[in-house]
Amino acid sequence: MSARTDHPFPDQIAGAPHPRDTARLFGQDTAEADFLDAWGSGRLHHAWLLTGPRGVGKATLAWRITRFLLATPPPDDTGLFAGPPAPESLDIPADHPVARRIAARSEPGLAHVTRSVNDKTDRMRNEIVVEDIRNLHRFFSLSAADGGARVVIVDAADEMNTSAANALLKMLEEPPARATLLLVSHQPSGLLPTIRSRCRVLRLAPLGAPDMQAALAQAGADLPDNPDQLAALASGSVGAALRLLNLDGLRLYHDLIAILGSLPRLDRQRALALADSVAQRNATERFDLLLTLIDVALSRLARCGATGQPPLPEAAPGESATLSRLAPGPEQGRAWADAAATITARNRHGQAVNLDPAALVLDTVFRMQKTAQA
Repeated sequence: MSARTDHPFPDQIAGAPHPRDTARLFGQDTAEADFLDAWGSGRLHHAWLLTGPRGVGKATLAWRITRFLLATPPPDDTGLFAGPPAPESLDIPADHPVARRIAARSEPGLAHVTRSVNDKTDRMRNEIVVEDIRNLHRFFSLSAADGGARVVIVDAADEMNTSAANALLKMLEEPPARATLLLVSHQPSGLLPTIRSRCRVLRLAPLGAPDMQAALAQAGADLPDNPDQLAALASGSVGAALRLLNLDGLRLYHDLIAILGSLPRLDRQRALALADSVAQRNATERFDLLLTLIDVALSRLARCGATGQPPLPEAAPGESATLSRLAPGPEQGRAWADAAATITARNRHGQAVNLDPAALVLDTVFRMQKTAQA
């Protein structure tokens, strides 16, 4: 059971392989070991909530678990003495029949639930709707005949609307036999408490710099000359790192820090150039990234003032000196934290009502200048 393939996959990061096709998972050995321990006990929970920041491998882990469950007999099926050694990893060879069927999107024991295409408008919905969950009843009825394991991946569970969440809750309350539900969630606090209470949680951590580099290499990304700067901005998220690389985010942040470095006397030429760079046609993603990077810069300024030390590693040349000068102590740190709250709220509102990107960026720069002057 799979979604239509004539539209982009909503659970795939631009510039990276789909999690289904990602061979290895880096930096999440603890989460994998926790799942293997539960599986080896013979009392595998029927629902798992995979949580953690975006882009740290939650979906990749869900697909690894899926291949493992569909390709590996349960420990109580092997007999007391004659069974093979317990698996030490979730690895399944690429030439295994289950792995081949999953790669071809033809595995009958798997249901993959994401946002779907509205047949009336032929556009991708912005949420998972109740029909997407109700379709699972048909999947379970058709797959019950062979008596094998069945797996459902919901990615991302945060995107379910209220009706879809209630429909899934009923399924969690009365789970089908030999079924495992894997819910990928970036913000589990937004899920129904009753859904969270019926799932066992696997928490995935942000990646360190070496694991980040390995994951980017696997994704086919061109590795930057300054990996420490990328790691600082990406906060351990491969997804965030790929977005930064695809949209020239390191250069955007360098320009932003250069503008901050000119405060309280503003380098207007740099500010105008930055605003113009996100005001071009088809620059929506770059504009959204710049707003995110503004949030990051303001947060690092506030942290520098609060702790008396600039965050390390530097995310741009000269960042430490700029942050230390603009936020030398707690008073300035609080001022930048207050400015961050105001600027972030204003920017997201302006983005929602389609204000001119260049005007919004310049307004933000002027607000930062006023904070620096104060």
